[in-house]
Amino acid sequence: MMRIQQPNLSRQMFTMENPNAAPRLPRKRRSLAQELVTVLSEQIRDGHLKRGDKLPTESAIMDAHGVSRTVVREAISRLQAAGQVETRHGIGTFVLDTPSPSGFRIDPATVVTLRDVLAILELRISLEVESAGLAAQRRSAEQLALMRAALDALNESVSHASDAVASDFQFHLQIALATGNRYFTDIMTHLGTSIIPRTRLNSARLAHDDQQHYMNRLSREHEEIYDAIARQDSDAARAAMRLHLTNSRERLRHAHEEAEAQRG
Repeated sequence: MMRIQQPNLSRQMFTMENPNAAPRLPRKRRSLAQELVTVLSEQIRDGHLKRGDKLPTESAIMDAHGVSRTVVREAISRLQAAGQVETRHGIGTFVLDTPSPSGFRIDPATVVTLRDVLAILELRISLEVESAGLAAQRRSAEQLALMRAALDALNESVSHASDAVASDFQFHLQIALATGNRYFTDIMTHLGTSIIPRTRLNSARLAHDDQQHYMNRLSREHEEIYDAIARQDSDAARAAMRLHLTNSRERLRHAHEEAEAQRG
């Protein structure tokens, strides 16, 4: 019996004119949201979706890929955090820029376990401590204002107990941008919101902490980083960033050790 070979849909374009031509997302180990991020990012990188183009509606993306509205919104949130798109309320979501090609690859979809998150935090300590110091030296008044705006958005999210991951990432990304070194920014953008531990894990629960208390403590740590950068005190900025990331690592490391002990 002749076997009908299915067409390879992974390369079909998802355009505004023909949204139904998009590939259905495979149900693999990777999250559906990250699969959708990968598809849309490739279309932006390949020029099928160009700077200024409006993305299809949530409903069109849902129908094209067979995913829920929650998955679509999570994917768009990750693209926003990576600086690839922006959402204009009441108008739609638009492409901002083409992600820079790079041989460096850490797939955010693989950051799924507590051990993975701890490893990412180790990377962040080596990267972002120096980033904070350079930002303190080099930041402009406009860049400082963008950090302040991201921090205000983060604090607003905390006060309303809403999702603060995107604004948390934006604060750290603005610091990287203020270094004037595109490689800091490229790495941060590539990793996206996966660098924020609570994107993958309930960090407060793991640390046996009240969620609001946990978020308030994170807010204080962020404010100390911002204040040092505002004063253009490089040493204090490095110290504040190291304290912030080390605290996150140690809280999660302690939780990891407890989990391992219980399992043993």
